[in-house]
Order: sequence, then structure tokens, then C-alpha cells
Amino acid sequence: MNPLQVAVGVVKNPEGEILISLRHAELHQGGLWEFPGGKVEASETAESALARELKEELNIDVTAASPLITIRHRYPDRFVQLNVFLVEQFSGEAKSLEGQPFKWVAPTELDQHKFPAANQPIITAAKLPPYYAILDDADEDLLLPNLQKILNRDIKLIQARLKNLSPSAVAKFIEQACPLCKQQQAVLLINSAVGYSVEVDGIHLTSRDLMALTTRPENIKWLAASCHNLEQLRHAQNIGVDFVVLAPVLATQTHPDAATLGWEQFAELVAEVNLPVYALGGMTTSSLITARQCGGQGIAAIRAFLD
Repeated sequence: MNPLQVAVGVVKNPEGEILISLRHAELHQGGLWEFPGGKVEASETAESALARELKEELNIDVTAASPLITIRHRYPDRFVQLNVFLVEQFSGEAKSLEGQPFKWVAPTELDQHKFPAANQPIITAAKLPPYYAILDDADEDLLLPNLQKILNRDIKLIQARLKNLSPSAVAKFIEQACPLCKQQQAVLLINSAVGYSVEVDGIHLTSRDLMALTTRPENIKWLAASCHNLEQLRHAQNIGVDFVVLAPVLATQTHPDAATLGWEQFAELVAEVNLPVYALGGMTTSSLITARQCGGQGIAAIRAFLD
């Protein structure tokens, strides 16, 4: 059975707030909050359907929309595909034209509202930035300077991949890094090869550590994972990982001869799961557009944010 096609907009205003509306009580999943949108008609693309729905429901004219995430979800009574777009460029002042209450909320406040089950990955994707910086410890002396470079570029999501440092050096770095990240409102994760530090915002699981888990660890604010194939992606989804990196997409300087996925296979794998997925391997900041077109959340990189 083909899923019901629905276009959905994560509409962000210049202040970074996101527009949500309350579903009419008599509708499917009524009484819950939702991101605006509606069914895609036979003659429409998902993007044109979204533009029509936002105009009809909220008096908003979409100037530009970029793919954010695609969700396939089976409810007891229907099978839907949510084609979700990020809308940061629009004109017109939002007003309810169909009687639905709506409001603008900060991304951090989305969790305080009750949404349909299919919307959880959208909420996560709405809170995540397009870039994920990986801070490598190949040269210990460069750790703090490189972190500062990343923060200066306004990167809001960072993984400390500290696989070579001694425990005392890791502790010293985290003690210095956490205040810097908090000051810039950046999320700092630590690679699971290091162990967990309560000061950081979460853990990034290696693929080996991911596959060793049967449930999501408790009391982890953000949980990410490295994936290389469909089995790992599905396992990450099943245990409740928030987002993943999928690699290697393209050849890298460090592993030029390693087998790569390529963009076509990256897109095919991303389409199999309801998860925000970052592309890793051979990325530059200009790769973001391609990653988004292939269904990715964005790009992850080590060097791209330091050049």
C-alpha cells in the first residue's frame, strides 16, 4: 500500500522560533500539536503542496524551502509519508485562516507540547543544526585552538573524538571546553570510546558500541551514533538514538582508498530510516546542499570547519 503523501513545514522566524498549530479535535490525531502542512494532491509536488497549504492555513507566502527529513509512519488506521521542509524564508504575517490555534515556540520548547507519534524525528531535526563538527585529538596542542575556531564559525554541534588522550588529559580538556561551548550555546558530545563525562551534553557512540547496546542508556540528553550500513542505521533507530552520521560518503584525505557510499547510496540508506542523518567523509561546507537534497540533516566533518 502506498503511503498518504503529506507536506510539512518547519517554519522558522528570524528569531529562530518555530510555528506550531493545534489540530482540530475531530481530525485524525486531533487535539495534538503539529507542524503546519497538509495532503499532497495528485497534480502537486510536495514543495508546491506545502506552499499552498501555508498560504491557505496561515497567510504565509513561502520564498524558499529546503528538504529537512522524510518520515514514513504506520498508524493503526493509516500509513503516511511526511515530506518535511525547513522554511526560513517567507513573507506575510502568520494568522489563522482556518480557526486553528497556533503559536511560535523556541526549538527547546517543542518537547513541552504533545505531538503525533510520527513527529518525534521532526522535532529532533528541527532542533539540530546543519553542521556537526568533529574535534579530533591527533595533535593535543591544537585541541583548544581548534575548538575555538569551530565556535568562531558559529557551529552549534560538536563531537569531542578523544581516542588518543590519557584520562587526565581528557578530563582537563572537558573542564576547559564545556564553559566555552555553553557560552556559545553549542552542544558538546563525547565519543563513547572515551567514556562518559557528566559535564558534556551527550554521547556519540562508535558503531561497535552502538551494536552492543539493546536499549538507549538512561539520563542521556543527546545520543548520536556512527553508522556505515543499513543494519546499523535500523539498530540506531530501534534503540532511540537521536541522530547519526553515515560514512564514508566520499573519499577522504586520511583514507583515500576506502570504499565509499557515494551520494546515491547515501540517499537510499537515509530513506530507509526515520532519523536525522549527517553525511560524513570528504565533506566541505558547500556539500550541505547536496546532503539536504539526498535527505540528510546536514554534514559532519573534521577539517571543513577548520580551514
